[in-house]
Amino acid sequence: MGSFHCFLAILGLVLLPALCTSQDTFTRSRATYYGSPDCYGNPTGACGYGEFGRTVNDGQVSAVARLYRNGTGCGGCYKVRCIYPPHCSNEGVNVVVTDYGEGDRTDFIFTPKAYGKLANSPASTEILFAYGVVDIEFRRIPCQYPTPNLVFKVHEHSKAPLYLAIVMQYVAGQNDITAVELWQEDCKEWRGMRRVFGAVWDTQSPPSGSIDMRFQVSGSAGVKWVQAPKAIPSDWKAGAAYTSDIQLT
Repeated sequence: MGSFHCFLAILGLVLLPALCTSQDTFTRSRATYYGSPDCYGNPTGACGYGEFGRTVNDGQVSAVARLYRNGTGCGGCYKVRCIYPPHCSNEGVNVVVTDYGEGDRTDFIFTPKAYGKLANSPASTEILFAYGVVDIEFRRIPCQYPTPNLVFKVHEHSKAPLYLAIVMQYVAGQNDITAVELWQEDCKEWRGMRRVFGAVWDTQSPPSGSIDMRFQVSGSAGVKWVQAPKAIPSDWKAGAAYTSDIQLT
């Protein structure tokens, strides 16, 4: 296989999502992989993450279908292990969902970097790639990143002051963002943003000045609203990323 050295290089990498310490039950499924010239993710993935979706977790990411959940599943972290002894690693791989994709009765379509981590040796890596599709077991785990604070990325298609789209990055823990609202000062009310696709939320005619935001989080602690005052500065620019003081666990 021409890219075999790329697959071997991933065996010693440290995963960003944290290992799960609970005893949650694994679910059986199947996994495959998609071609990638550099073994990283897809910058045009259906979650709208762009370059973040290509390189987060050092490219150990996955497209999903059933787990995509109309975009709510974007950013979710999963532990996945294949079940083909003696070729499979006991640790498996921890991946971040960054794209939508359908396979042959598969729940995961990995990057080559992620798929190679399923194996327990270089020889087994080659065998698993030859299989193309493998039986696996998986469970959701909390995400944990070197960057502990939530980041608000202004989507490149935004155009001040008429149109604002945002993507939330580094959503830690085992959390889903299910709603986003902006404070409308003139009306003294919260105005909902629209989920465009994946993790991208937008609004026409965004508020002027710095933008206060709140978002609904669904996770292990239940459902709650989290407020982010001045989340987006008044001089925001398309493509810019703004780090908040918020840390989700």
